Amino acid sequence: MTDTAAGPVEAGPGPAPVIETRGLTKRYRGGQLAVDGLDLSVPGGSVFGFLGPNGSGKTTTIRMLMGLIDPTSGTAHVLGRSMPAASRTVLPQVGALIEGPALYGFLSGRDNLRRYDSVDPSADPRTRRARVEGALDRVGLGAAAGKKAKAYSLGMKQRLGLAAALLQPRRLLVLDEPTNGLDPQGMREIRSLIRELAAEGTTVFLSSHLLDEIEQVCTHAAVMARGRLLTQGPVAELAAGTRGRLSVTTPDPGAAARILREHGAKGLLSDGDRVSADAPPGEVELADLNAALVRGGVRVRSFGVERASLEDAFVALTGEGFDVAG
Repeated sequence: MTDTAAGPVEAGPGPAPVIETRGLTKRYRGGQLAVDGLDLSVPGGSVFGFLGPNGSGKTTTIRMLMGLIDPTSGTAHVLGRSMPAASRTVLPQVGALIEGPALYGFLSGRDNLRRYDSVDPSADPRTRRARVEGALDRVGLGAAAGKKAKAYSLGMKQRLGLAAALLQPRRLLVLDEPTNGLDPQGMREIRSLIRELAAEGTTVFLSSHLLDEIEQVCTHAAVMARGRLLTQGPVAELAAGTRGRLSVTTPDPGAAARILREHGAKGLLSDGDRVSADAPPGEVELADLNAALVRGGVRVRSFGVERASLEDAFVALTGEGFDVAG
């Protein structure tokens, strides 16, 4: 693969892609096709969620983007340069946390970061202390910086790995399950940090199994399944393209479910006083369904179609739930 000064020309308006692949394919020995003809485009300045069930090809894709493995065919450009040929030029501008942080358990969190910083040829040793302390504070590890890494919880190790990725200003941050092991407060803090980084101009590319987290923090997303790209685009558009769920709140859930079933409702679910179903097709009037419930003696407290979530869109695309391993 030959390195070029710039990647493919971006067609149309909008920021140039920070990551762009064309026909990216990885076939392992034995014939296993892990990634199949991937055409991915990650806009500059976006927070981009990379989604897919177990075995969908997410991790293999990330490893190709980072130059850790070679593609079988196709091209990948990161920051406008061909990968893996331009790894030495590109990777100093990229912060990455992939498949969990690699830490020295016998060193403190602070000393781990000092060691990471010392192997960066672009890092000025005179300002190392300020960089390390700043990164620790940014991820909420200042008070625990003196503890040995082997005593860290999983969430603390994730924070330390993220701190290592933030020792230098980065144009691109690649995160694989960045909130893994964090409690709800920690997850909120990492979401806030990701938003701050994006506001400062860093493009954030993250893979996660937490669809509600992706929906809260990401501006764009892509969905993979069985090695192929199913869809990509702004998160709001992905969800908007999926029908929502009909929701009825009533003290008579059994009767409500029976009447909705009689009127052709599919995918019925009952949870306490709430009954939901797949949104009916356009030719079915919601008012008629509501009237049927009332005629049947159902006391309707609320009735309507809820906005589709990113999880609804994911299930509609893949036909399956989400698995943590990717």
